[in-house]
Amino acid sequence: MEQFSIKTGHLSNEIKQEANTQLFPEVCKAKEHLLKGDAAGNDFLGWVNLPEEIDQKELARLKADVERLAGKSKVFVVIGIGGSYLGARMVIEALQSEFASMVRGARPYIVYAGHTLSEDYYSQLLNLLDHEDYSVAVISKSGTTTEPAVAFRIVKAHLEKKYGKAEAAQRIIAITDAHKGALHTIAVQEGYPMYVIPDNVGGRFSVLTPVGLLPIAMAGYDIDRLLEGARDMRRVCIEKDTLEENPAMMYAAIRNVLYRKGIKVEMLVSSLPNLRYLAEWWKQLYGESEGKEHKGLLPHSLSITTDLHSMGQYVQDGERLMMETMIHVKHPATHVPVPTDEQNLDGINYLVNKSLTEINDCAMEGTIEAHVAGGVPVVGIEIERVDEYTLGQLIYFFEFACGISGYTLGVNPFDQPGVEAYKKNMFRLLGKPGF
Repeated sequence: MEQFSIKTGHLSNEIKQEANTQLFPEVCKAKEHLLKGDAAGNDFLGWVNLPEEIDQKELARLKADVERLAGKSKVFVVIGIGGSYLGARMVIEALQSEFASMVRGARPYIVYAGHTLSEDYYSQLLNLLDHEDYSVAVISKSGTTTEPAVAFRIVKAHLEKKYGKAEAAQRIIAITDAHKGALHTIAVQEGYPMYVIPDNVGGRFSVLTPVGLLPIAMAGYDIDRLLEGARDMRRVCIEKDTLEENPAMMYAAIRNVLYRKGIKVEMLVSSLPNLRYLAEWWKQLYGESEGKEHKGLLPHSLSITTDLHSMGQYVQDGERLMMETMIHVKHPATHVPVPTDEQNLDGINYLVNKSLTEINDCAMEGTIEAHVAGGVPVVGIEIERVDEYTLGQLIYFFEFACGISGYTLGVNPFDQPGVEAYKKNMFRLLGKPGF
């Protein structure tokens, strides 16, 4: 496995000692529950062995459908909300050019729907689809979640008007329940190609199912390498039984030590803007898994150096209620040095011939030193580069650590009862029958 490590050098000896003594037995017990499947939420543990159990025939069918639609689509619409789209968007935006929307390549450009109810957003989306050939993946286990159901109804009507009902049916892929639900029924009636969201995999853990794999493949990225990274990380997470050897156990132990010491907020921090949706996916994963029974760290995110000019003051001198998890990428994909300027009016000739990565790394290290001196505990995650393999590592690492951390916290990491509260109120306000 390529290098992947947890860095604890900036944590106090007290925190590291408590992680290795007081928390270690609890973390081991939580890992045991996860692997035995004998604790709360055990009917949603299908993700644990998922990288090893991928059906290769189904994967080949998925790739064939992707290539069929990619050949006749300039735009691919992914309809979903929460875990039904965040994982795919995280990988795609980590790997694609920041300016992908302005540069048309050989692969379809991925756009998203079903994650908002903004009227202006859908007006702009339909305007785009008026002028581009496109196809659609609609992702929902039930097919009745309001936001994606509304989006699919709008996009489906547009697609059928543009191409006719028969051709539209060939341009829609449904990713849904294997046997039941509104979307399953529609897909069977209309003859859409279908892929299954496994019953034992919750939405926020579903990125390595067709939910994530199909859009990622459509964008042109190597899902085999993504799965390889996840498989390699799975072996480490399952086979290693010490905090030093098992990064997921170490991360879960540190988070819980700090939480018990009064830390209430965890910020995921990176210096790469293309990892912003990694943070969005991570926020759902940990917020929805641990935010129960009035417990849990509030997941937040920062981007260095951008947010140092906005949130930096609070992190440095505000209330001491946070920890930071810093993601460091060792090797960038490209190299851009700072050029010389004879006048040096901006005063930055001391940076001449230094790469932006070298400058960025110094900014991150300087930030860590300042925040640690200011009383913010910092733990590091270091990966080699941003590619399909390392993203597969990160996905499985965060998922496995989340399961351990949630059980250590004393909650069921695999349900989300609080999500229903706003829905009931919204349905009542909209006049839905029965509410």
